[in-house]
Amino acid sequence: MELLVRNRMRKIIFLLIFFCGTNVCAQMIIQKDSQIESIVSEVNGDSMRSYINKLVSFGTRHTLSSTKEEKKGIGAAREWVIQKFKDFSSRSNGRFTAELDRWKLPPDNKRIDVEADMGNPMGILKGSDPSDKRIFIISAHLDSRISNVQNRTDDAPGANDDGSGTAAVIECARILSKHNFASTILFVAFSGEEQGLLGAERLAQRAKDSSWNIEAVLNNDIMGSNQSNETGIIDNTRVRVFSEGLPAFDLDKKSASIRQLGMENDGISRQLARYVKETGERYIANLEVVMIYRNDRFLRGGDHTAFVLKGYPAVRITEMNENYDHQHQDLRTENGIRYGDVSEFMDFEYLRKNTALNLACLANLAKSPSKPVDVKIDVRNLTNYTLLNWKGPATGKVKGYFVLIRETHQSHWQKKFYTTATTMRLPYSKDNYFFAVQSVSADGNESIPEVPAIGR
Repeated sequence: MELLVRNRMRKIIFLLIFFCGTNVCAQMIIQKDSQIESIVSEVNGDSMRSYINKLVSFGTRHTLSSTKEEKKGIGAAREWVIQKFKDFSSRSNGRFTAELDRWKLPPDNKRIDVEADMGNPMGILKGSDPSDKRIFIISAHLDSRISNVQNRTDDAPGANDDGSGTAAVIECARILSKHNFASTILFVAFSGEEQGLLGAERLAQRAKDSSWNIEAVLNNDIMGSNQSNETGIIDNTRVRVFSEGLPAFDLDKKSASIRQLGMENDGISRQLARYVKETGERYIANLEVVMIYRNDRFLRGGDHTAFVLKGYPAVRITEMNENYDHQHQDLRTENGIRYGDVSEFMDFEYLRKNTALNLACLANLAKSPSKPVDVKIDVRNLTNYTLLNWKGPATGKVKGYFVLIRETHQSHWQKKFYTTATTMRLPYSKDNYFFAVQSVSADGNESIPEVPAIGR
């Protein structure tokens, strides 16, 4: 019964709308954006299967594999991704462009033992509003490996790790390139993840050097299998989103304020994870987004970490139960067990849902106004009420704002109060609750929540 109720509650999300100056609250069902519903419905499992079969056909996509051959190796794979982006570009009226960011990487006496010809295939859906500098990124890694991380010649199919994430990036580019958004969306398939997050480090540093305003990085890595080894758990109704708690960037400067205000659970990446959960469950049926309170899997890492370390909001989206028989394994059969990362072990309906999750979040973000600015919580007086005030966002048309609250021990926002004003007085004590404010568009698209600073 409890599970049934929980599933129903995920399908119908209620907002509490607060009427300032009264104690009256009313309930309203959140209306889904019809355009986003239509966009999400376009995700095609057969298309994604064809993408993965093509990626597997390159034999190996090891970072140090051939960049000269036409049908085998990382070079052929990245050229194919670029060609897919160019195909989408031809149908976008010039909004969508393709770029291969190439560079030479010298040996590091670790996992790069020769000079490497590196390249990140990227698709750029340029925003239509020149004043809107926001960038939203969806990423995965193109390279693959088998048991020996230095083996660059034997077949390393990489169907799920990370053909699944790369297929999601390509499918999202195919669909979103047909649409127009005020802000920019970047689609990227990194090289060199298995050799040390090399492609992600390259782009994150480029972003930092160019002062890019990155508001979200959705990194997808291993997201297309529903069955774990050893435990035998089969589940294609849940997906994990990993996010850091304490910020890796400038923690020494922020730690005193975090401790004083008890904000260990409210960093920018954690806010993005909550956004992914709420938005994804709004649009994708039979999918629960499970927030994991660590930056990545235990003692492991992924491409989003390169952005986290530069101070950008970034999360990792990964299947609920990994199968290590089909990850980083030579192709073989031992004791009746087949090892290797091949497509027959994947669940393409699960991959479709996880791709649609990304798509819904990207579209909702790109259609939203930017975050409200100068959000403050008034602390001049001791009171059981909480007074918040803020200024309108720098870009985007705003219909109103949501003020979000949750009890301090709760992981998700529990209530939303709507207002068209830029201030709100709530009968909830700041001792017992956390607060945030979102900008809202005419279509109901919300910005990422902004947590208030201290105002006197």
